Amino acid sequence: MEGTTGADGGLPAGQLNAAIANELGKLIAEFTGRGSEKSRAFIDGDVVVCLLENGATKGERKLVAAGRADVVRLGRDVLQHAMKDQLVAAVERLTGRKVRTFLSGTSALGESSVEVFVLEPEHSTPNPGATG
Repeated sequence: MEGTTGADGGLPAGQLNAAIANELGKLIAEFTGRGSEKSRAFIDGDVVVCLLENGATKGERKLVAAGRADVVRLGRDVLQHAMKDQLVAAVERLTGRKVRTFLSGTSALGESSVEVFVLEPEHSTPNPGATG
């Protein structure tokens, strides 16, 4: 929700979303040599999603035009996973929470990508009625 502050008293939600989008966009630009024209991040509970659009390099666009979108997608997938530690560290630093799972993907033509982070739950309250 825009303007609300996270449970840990950190940045307001809108500012946190922007900070995550900017940080991930910069990291990806450092790896690929070109940043996305548009990046957005959203947090819903324990899930952080960052969508990066129009980030294909000149070389990637030429490969797609030559019918080699498969090579672009494979290259992007390799780069995204090579960046995993830096991307996870940025999300953990900004959210103040540990990332449990990292997922990454690129569109068929390499023009858009998504980075998804599943966070550890903020607080787990034991269920007094549970048996185990």
